[in-house]
Amino acid sequence: MDDSRNGRAVILFGMVILLWGVNWPVMKLGLTLLPPLHFALARTVLGGTSLLLLLAASGRLRAPPRGDVPILLSIGILQIALFLGLTHAALMFVDAGRSAILAYTTPIWVVPLSALLLHERAGWAQLLALAFGMAGLAVLFNPLALDYDDAHALLGNGMLLAAAVAWALAIVHVRAHRWQSTPLQLMPWQLLLGSLLLLPAALIIEADRPIHWSWELAVILAYNGPVASAFCYWAFVTVNRSFPASTTALGSLGVPLVGVLASALALGEPLTAATLGGLTLIASGVVVLSLTAARREPASFAPAVAGDSAASGPRPLSPSPLSSSGPGGTPCFRSGEQP
Repeated sequence: MDDSRNGRAVILFGMVILLWGVNWPVMKLGLTLLPPLHFALARTVLGGTSLLLLLAASGRLRAPPRGDVPILLSIGILQIALFLGLTHAALMFVDAGRSAILAYTTPIWVVPLSALLLHERAGWAQLLALAFGMAGLAVLFNPLALDYDDAHALLGNGMLLAAAVAWALAIVHVRAHRWQSTPLQLMPWQLLLGSLLLLPAALIIEADRPIHWSWELAVILAYNGPVASAFCYWAFVTVNRSFPASTTALGSLGVPLVGVLASALALGEPLTAATLGGLTLIASGVVVLSLTAARREPASFAPAVAGDSAASGPRPLSPSPLSSSGPGGTPCFRSGEQP
């Protein structure tokens, strides 16, 4: 890899971490102007349309081949519609910083789900990572950090965990899928499929919820669609082509850290011992998985994303942080990163 390409990838990665991290408080502010499901719908429409235009301009736009329809459906339903719908709704009741941390439990859930669904044997490193993740959740959900008498708080935290599990299920499918298109080529179709699912939910559930149109809302939607979804997804795929999966996994831990700090600065959210302790433990679990993956990677890394080869099959437990792109930037994996 030449120095200019490496330098460009480092700059892009830094931008992705900053833009996705800052998006957590931005989304929280957006929810004061727009109902959550309408917000998720607007983001997927804007992000999907922007990516369609980007791929068309570069001559890489293609209809999804039949062999990729199953992965289009699973990511569109689980990672786009469910993940974004649940996280946006949860942000109504949960602090943005805490939401960013809980969303980043996704890599931890991949461990038991891969063992259960792909029959992958979890080694000591995967079990240690799972233990770190569960310890982090125990810290975040201890009675001193969460009011168990607050039904809305319990609902919001539950939705965030459900969102993380839904995304983890999509990632497990990603690892078992034999790709015919690249993740970037499928991403706009997955976003638009998510839009089709979010549309009736938004119209039915939020029929009587007002939308406060303003320049502030326009800026927030522009940030979430073309910037945090389309640009950041393209940038992350570019970074994934330049660095090993373990490197991007470790670096992406900056997203929840930026999310927590940005939420404290912009929204005045407290930096409690439980928040910082939970973040540290969950991040430690991802670090263990990433370092284990690094030892499995070949010494000579061939720049490519999983999915560039139709022969891509089940992969070892090795997270590499968005897909699929998550809302404010969530963990991404080698294939199917966050919108």
